[in-house]
Amino acid sequence: MSTPSTPRLAVVGGGPAGLMAAEAAIAAGVDVDLYDRMGSVGRKLLIAGKGGLNLTHSELREAFVTRYGARRDAAARWLDVFDADALRAWARGLGIETFVGTSGRVFPSDLKAAPLLRGWVRRLRAEGVRFHVQHAWKGWDGDALLFTAPAGEVRVMPDAAVFALGGASWPVLGSDGTWAAPFEAAGVDVATLAPSNCGFDVEWSPFLREHHAGAPIKPVVATFTAPDGTRLTRQGEFVLSAYGIEGSLVYALSAALRDTIEARGHATLELDLTPQRDQAALIRDLSRPRGKRSRSEHLRRATGLDAAKIALLHEVLPRDAFDDAHRVAAAIKALPLVLRSARPVAEAISSAGGVRLEGLDDTLMLRARPGSFVAGEMLDWEAPTGGYLLTACFATGLIAGRAAAAWLRARG
Repeated sequence: MSTPSTPRLAVVGGGPAGLMAAEAAIAAGVDVDLYDRMGSVGRKLLIAGKGGLNLTHSELREAFVTRYGARRDAAARWLDVFDADALRAWARGLGIETFVGTSGRVFPSDLKAAPLLRGWVRRLRAEGVRFHVQHAWKGWDGDALLFTAPAGEVRVMPDAAVFALGGASWPVLGSDGTWAAPFEAAGVDVATLAPSNCGFDVEWSPFLREHHAGAPIKPVVATFTAPDGTRLTRQGEFVLSAYGIEGSLVYALSAALRDTIEARGHATLELDLTPQRDQAALIRDLSRPRGKRSRSEHLRRATGLDAAKIALLHEVLPRDAFDDAHRVAAAIKALPLVLRSARPVAEAISSAGGVRLEGLDDTLMLRARPGSFVAGEMLDWEAPTGGYLLTACFATGLIAGRAAAAWLRARG
C-alpha cells in the first residue's frame, strides 16, 4: 500500500519502453501506476512476435550504433546503459533463452512474444506495479494527467510521469501520435511524425499489379544515391505489392528514400537483379542466337531471371529494347525504379519524428516540464528493423524509469 511518504510515478503507455520504465522505477522504491489506452499492454510487441519477435541484433557495437543515423551519438549513450547483451540477459531473467539467427538477428528460442510478455507482466504485478488499462491520455490539467476511461474522465496527480506512448504507426494497436498536440501545447518541440520502415508507391502497369503483386524479389542489391551524393547499398530482398514495394531491403533504406521524396518529389532506387552475375556475362548470354525460342524464353534462359524480375524489366524498358543485349544487361544490373511517395504512417512499422532530444536533458526529462520523462518511439529517432528499434525502446525506458525515480528521491 502507498503511504504519503512514498513517491508515486505514473507511466503512460504499456509498450516495451513503458513496461521497462515501470520495472526500473519500482525497483528503485517508487510506487508505479501504469496506464494504457488498450485493453491489455504490449499489443505491438505481440504483433511483432508473429514474425518471431526480433528482440535485438548481434552486430558489433561499432556497426550497431550507426543504425540510428543522425541520432547515433544519443543512441550510443543509451546503449552504454542497456545494450543487446543486456537485453538478452534480461530476457534470460524471465526464463526466456535467445538465439542468434543466420542474419545476426536475435530471437527468443521459441520464436514467440506471448511467453515473454506474460512473464514480464506477471513479475511487474508481483513487484507492485498497478495496471490501468482502457485509460487514454488526453493531456495535462495543470500538474494533473487527464485520461478517458470506460467510467468517464479520470484525473491523476502523480509526483512524476514517464511518457511512452509510441509513435504514429499501427494506430489500431494504440500508438496513433495524438499525444503530439498536448505536448506542443505545453511548449514541447515535437518533430512531425513520419513513416519509417515503410513501403513506397510505384506507378506500376496494370499487368504487374494483377499478375505479380505479392511476389518476392530476391536476391537483389539496391543502391540509392542521396541528393548530397552519398551512396547507400544494401543486399537482401523485398516484395512487390499492388501499390509499389515493401520488405526488409526497402525498410533499410526508407529514411533516405522518404527524405529525398519530401525534398524532390521522387526518389530513384537502382536494383541489381543478378548480383551473382556480372554485366559482361549477361551480354554474352543474351547475344547468343535464340533460335526458335520466344524472346521471353530466351531472356529467362540467358539471365536466370524469374517472372517477377522480368516483369520489372518490362516496367522500365520499352519493348524494342529487348533485342539489344547491352541495354537489357545494363538494366538488369542497374534497374532504375522511381518511387513516388512513402506509404502512410499508419501502415509503417515505425515512425520518425517525435519529441526532439534537444528539448530533453541527458536523463530524458522534458526541460519544459520538470518531472516529466519521455521514452521509446515518442522520441525523435529512427532505426531500421532488425532488433534496433526494440533495443532502443528498452534502453530509453530503463533510463527514463531510473531517472524519474532518482528525481523523486532528490525531491525528498
